[in-house]
This record gives sequence, C-alpha cells and structure tokens, in this order.
Amino acid sequence: MKKLQIIDLFCGCGWLSFWFEKAGFEILLGIDHWNESLKTFEANHKNSKVHEWDLSEIKPKDISAQYWIKSVDLIIWGPPCQGFSISGKRKSDDPRNYLYKNFVNFVSFFKPKAFLLENVPNLVAMEWGLIKDRIIEDFSSLGYTVTYKILLASDYWVPQNRRRVFFVWLLNWMKFDFPENVDESKAKICAEEAISDLPEYSVNDWTPYISHPLSSYQEKMRFGSKWVFNHQVTEHSEQTKRIISLVPDGGNYKNLPEEYRDTRKVNIAWTRLNSRKPSFTIDTGHNHHFHYKYNRVPTARESARIQSFPDGFIFLWKKNDQLKQIGNAVPPILWQIIAEKLINYL
Repeated sequence: MKKLQIIDLFCGCGWLSFWFEKAGFEILLGIDHWNESLKTFEANHKNSKVHEWDLSEIKPKDISAQYWIKSVDLIIWGPPCQGFSISGKRKSDDPRNYLYKNFVNFVSFFKPKAFLLENVPNLVAMEWGLIKDRIIEDFSSLGYTVTYKILLASDYWVPQNRRRVFFVWLLNWMKFDFPENVDESKAKICAEEAISDLPEYSVNDWTPYISHPLSSYQEKMRFGSKWVFNHQVTEHSEQTKRIISLVPDGGNYKNLPEEYRDTRKVNIAWTRLNSRKPSFTIDTGHNHHFHYKYNRVPTARESARIQSFPDGFIFLWKKNDQLKQIGNAVPPILWQIIAEKLINYL
C-alpha cells in the first residue's frame, strides 16, 4: 500500500516530521531557510529531499515542478513563533504573523487531505482572537474544517511542561478529535526519569552508554541506539559553578544569598530543574536553567531527552546550533500521538 505523503514547511531539524515518518508517512520534502538545521533534517530523514529557501518568497508551483510533486496527503507547518509570543512585541503588523498567507497558497495548490499548524498558545488570543479567526477563515474558504486545541506536553508522556496550540484542518468538512491525555491517576514523567542515566561530564559521540537505563522512559529513548551523541557539557566559570551550587534541586534565584540574586537581570536566572517534576520549557541555550543535580546547564542530549527526541536522532553543527535546534522544536512524542490519530482519518 502506498504511504501517505508529506511536505514539511519550516521543517527545522525535522521535529515535526520525524514521528510522522515513524507512524508510517513518507516525508517527500523539508523546506527551511536555516541551513544548519536542514543538515540535521537530512541526516535523520535519509529518504527525504531538503530545500533551503525563504518561505515568504517560494511559490508552490516551483516546488511542484522542481521535485515532480503533483499532490500530497498532508502538509505540516511550524512557522516562527516570535510574532505571536507573549514574550515578543505582539505587533499585529509583524510580517512573520502573515507568513501563513503563503501557506494558504501551498494548501490551495496541492489540496492535501489535511494540514497542520502549530504555534505558541498566544496565537489563539492575540488581537482579541482576530488573527486566529482570519487564519481559520482563509482555510475554511478552501473547503477545510479546523479543530484546534492547546496541549500541555507533560500530559502526553513528555517530561516537560510545554504548551503549544495545534490546528488540524481536514478536507471535506471532517472534524478531527484530538487524542486524550494520559490518565490523571498516573504520575507524569519527571526530569530525573528523563536524564539520570547521562553522566555529569562530557563524552565523545559514539561513546557507549555508561549505565543501564534507569527508567522506562530512558529505555524508550534508547531504543535502537547503542551510543551517546551530543553530550558535551558547558564549561562554566568557578564563580558561576559556586553560585549554582547554592541553588537546591528545583530552586531558583530566590534561594540565593542576597548578594547573588541580582547577578543576572532576568527572573528565570539560576533556576534548577526539579528532579521529581517535569521540566519547565526548554529554551534555545540561554544558560539560565541548570541540571537538577550537576552544577551546569543541560547538554544538548539532555535537552533533547526532555523534548522527547530519541537518542538515535543526532544533531549536527556546533553545540549552540544544536541547542537552538532542540529549543525551537515541538516534542516529537506529542506529534507522534497526533500522527497516529490522524492516520485513521486519511
């Protein structure tokens, strides 16, 4: 039977399409303008094409002609969130807010059976909901029915409290039902369960694991992998390490002596992971969040574990590039759950 086929727009390192591929989809093409992330995408999607292109300028007919793609079953799209984010300026005239207009062109041209959009939750409320309504209206005019929902990653077996809004459009007026979250009677996966088997110190890529998995989550992340990748630690100054050491498991700058509290002018500074709870949202490597036990920031592999990337997903380029790729991602396990539900509709 022919596999369902996908185009991944703003593909980044491939977080959106990775678990769709695992769920049985064929990823025809990933498009982005970020070269470093495309190299990671290419390394982890051996049978897919990649194209470095600015999606505000690209035309779907050019993609169709160049790659002989006449139709697709699904288009997935994860545009930049800065224009929508509550941490940004939230300007309604930010050009990034209207990148979806070219996405409308892609949907109109390829007419997929479904397409997906994910972004920060603030997209739903921005401009009193007018931007959300405008997006829904544009796609509804093409014959699609939308369902959207804000999901918390830790409700779906991801060791991280990360909220994102997901929009699912289906052709011919079908309506998508989002998968149920985990049983509330069961404990969520905590940071210790995610990364406790990874060592305090750096290890070279292709190094065998130093211990057996210490949780079922670690077993899942290790499946099919025999080696550790992307586990190079950040070397902090002695002063920084001394200040970190004063913060307890799950603590923050409020736990520091008064003379150290203002050494960093952000309220998230000096925050440690809580070993017994899911992680806070992983960022792109700002060096304000620290390991629950070790006096350092998490490595790229530890961050990837918290994002639910399996150990076999290898990130390329420098450590800062790796952290940026990971921090910009949506947890792959969350996408896998949506993909497995969506495949029944298609």
